[in-house]
Amino acid sequence: MSLFRNPFFRFLLVGTALYVCWYFLYELWLKPSTGFDDFVIGQIVTGSEWLLSAIGFTLYDRMEWNLAWNYLGIEGAQGVIVGAPCDGIVLFALFTIFVVAFPGPIKHKLWFIPAGFLSIHFINILRVAALTIIDSINPAWLAFNHDYTFTIMVYAYVFLLWYVWVNKFSPLKKGSRTNA
Repeated sequence: MSLFRNPFFRFLLVGTALYVCWYFLYELWLKPSTGFDDFVIGQIVTGSEWLLSAIGFTLYDRMEWNLAWNYLGIEGAQGVIVGAPCDGIVLFALFTIFVVAFPGPIKHKLWFIPAGFLSIHFINILRVAALTIIDSINPAWLAFNHDYTFTIMVYAYVFLLWYVWVNKFSPLKKGSRTNA
């Protein structure tokens, strides 16, 4: 049996190749030449503002206070700034690479990937809103929760999506030997 016929080896090879392509595409073109990061950050800030306002928090008016477009804060607190490393774009890429590289019907990939994007983005909006609330309660807790609690939660969610893909949509089952 050739290594290329082994589904695991093929997954690693395809996944690695896609990641390398993504990395160079993102670093050399998407990040420096487009406003994609800024667009996603704007959507996160807007979504978080809407959510926090909907549950009764009074937010700083960015126009009144001449605040940055990527700033979000509850009145009386320091607030948070959403930067490119926290916009979730790398998670979108990793999620997509995994689903594309792992065997499964293309008809399911065509809806599962966009649904995954939207759900990851929604989780990120919840994360930023929660960090904004934490900042308003006790700013000393912000760094720990940003660096550990919510990072673990968001990555765990992406792993859950991968688990769903592998167990619900992949033709690979325990004990099967398929070239799918």
